Amino acid sequence: MKRFVTILLVSASAAAADHELNGRDIAKGQTLYAENCASCHGANLEGQPNWRTPNQDGILPAPPHDETGHTWHHDNALLFDYTKLGGQGALAARGIDDFASGMPAFDGVVSDADIWDILAYIRSTWSDRAQKGQASRNRAH
Repeated sequence: MKRFVTILLVSASAAAADHELNGRDIAKGQTLYAENCASCHGANLEGQPNWRTPNQDGILPAPPHDETGHTWHHDNALLFDYTKLGGQGALAARGIDDFASGMPAFDGVVSDADIWDILAYIRSTWSDRAQKGQASRNRAH
């Protein structure tokens, strides 16, 4: 019986921890992604070529947001902050000041609700396994 209760608690915790992306407007997120993100991250979320190798300026190309990339390895808060504050801003807020990022800040360009819709659209393209893996990285609320 104890094992059964533990499984239920873990499942409920993961579901609750993912609430920011639940119930979002996926179609709107897809449109917003096409308008604001696809020029760098690709129309099919494929990212830029050689995204793991820094350019001559030391900045990494835009990574894919499909399962071949690392987006699903990050929690909701980091993904949101990375989009809103830009790469350097999000990492500086976490105490990392020496990271050069090509990701611009979308604060004032895309609303907070729209950022969540975009992230929900991106997540909707992943397999159940990747979605569950990403959800497990979120803190319980």
